[in-house]
Amino acid sequence: MTVRQGFVRISIGGGIFLIVLSFIWPQTLWLLLPFLMLVALGVYDISQRKRTVLRLYPVIGRFRYMLEFVRPEIQQYFIETDTNGMPISREFRNLVYQRAKGARDTRPFGTVFDVYRQGYEWINHSLAPGSKTEQNPRIIFGENNCAQPYAASPLNISAMSFGALSKHAILALNKGAQAGGFAHNTGEGGATPYHLQHSGDLIWQIGTGYFGCRTPAGDFDEAAFCDMANRTEIKMIEIKLSQGAKPGHGGILPGAKVNQEIADIRGVPVGEDVISPAAHSAFSSPTGLLEFVTRLRKLSGGKPVGFKLCIGHKSEFLAICKAMLETGLHPDFITIDGSEGGTGAAPIELTNSVGMPLWDALNFVNNALIACGLRDDMRIIAAGKIISAFHMLRVMALGADTVNSARGMMFALGCIQARHCNTGQCPSGVATQNPTRYQALDVTDKGERVARYHQSMIRHLVDLLSVAGLSSSRDIRPHHINRRVDGAEIKTYAEIYESLEPGCLLKSKTIPEHWRADWNAANANRW
Repeated sequence: MTVRQGFVRISIGGGIFLIVLSFIWPQTLWLLLPFLMLVALGVYDISQRKRTVLRLYPVIGRFRYMLEFVRPEIQQYFIETDTNGMPISREFRNLVYQRAKGARDTRPFGTVFDVYRQGYEWINHSLAPGSKTEQNPRIIFGENNCAQPYAASPLNISAMSFGALSKHAILALNKGAQAGGFAHNTGEGGATPYHLQHSGDLIWQIGTGYFGCRTPAGDFDEAAFCDMANRTEIKMIEIKLSQGAKPGHGGILPGAKVNQEIADIRGVPVGEDVISPAAHSAFSSPTGLLEFVTRLRKLSGGKPVGFKLCIGHKSEFLAICKAMLETGLHPDFITIDGSEGGTGAAPIELTNSVGMPLWDALNFVNNALIACGLRDDMRIIAAGKIISAFHMLRVMALGADTVNSARGMMFALGCIQARHCNTGQCPSGVATQNPTRYQALDVTDKGERVARYHQSMIRHLVDLLSVAGLSSSRDIRPHHINRRVDGAEIKTYAEIYESLEPGCLLKSKTIPEHWRADWNAANANRW
């Protein structure tokens, strides 16, 4: 029984009890007034559309919003920061809520950060702010290699599948993407009717389970792929090799969330855990990956195709680079998922201790492509705990062309980080297949919030570029970002992160010594 159902029963039962009691003892009649006031408040909570938590937890859910109301008055005294001097996730969640609601997000009395703390980061402003900064920036994917290139927003919705998220959450995300003119990654669960209903731009992710283009035996189905890939809503295709939440493992959807609808969409049994294989069956080598990329590009009518991975062994990514050089084939984009990211539930060992963190991975991939003379042929997408416009700027300085956000978009939907994503008991209707819970999430209202959050992020990104004297996100470089290393010692990203010379991996004499072992171990024909 849900809290909402319990409220209805208590209201009816309590009302009858008090009426009978007032007939027996008339002096108790006054009790009806506060009781009716509480009932009226609960009815209002259930019927309003803006706050999912109140719809699911009438009356008692208001205690959460009371605490949220007083938080701004006291948070500056109790705020915690992470190792980089940035606010903890809870603080950023509140920032997303404000921007998604269209509320004022400015702060008086200066920064709440300890600016002298090791790890604090900032960008320097210019005395000649940019007067010609792009106001509606777009990054072209597949410009020279595709019949149907895509002009993407700098910020898009990261991969989250239907099944992991509820149908109302998917509908709201795609409605927001359509309204705001940005892209929505389907996640490996396939492009479902809920992704397609509002006609927002989609990046269709193909995982190891090949959901949406899967044979009964679980292999890649070319005909099914063609049917979906040639829809106008599909703008790009992303092959998922691995993900930050659980690198080296396939996706996991608990059986408790696999209802008949999800089973039909994915082609799996009802009520059983859906565990995607750790590796693809359509290819087994770097060269095979690039041949698969080329095959999907052709089958989709010339749409941009890329792959997503969390970096592990450096030699394996360098093997892909060698395969590009040997075959002349390459993806249109590469999505880098940091090990610190990922909204999916996973064993703590994988979440905390496997995979390369985003900044290191970005710098490595960007350098590898530059050093192989391949960087101009493709775009890089970054994903990993990116919630504010400054977060976007930092990863762009390290080589990202665009950014994917999952966490920020979930906050915009109303996620309160209850961490019940894998139980089906999500209190905000975002990560559940329980109709009572997900129906409380209003698609229209939450879609508008997603669009507002995106609009605010782009506006603040443009503002940061402008105050730094830059005209475009393409102008941001490592030397623009500063970090307090220790005490009075300050370094820029250019001083902290390595930068290789263009083409240096192509000649034995110019290969940096600490890259040599991984480069020599890389083989285009095997991982």
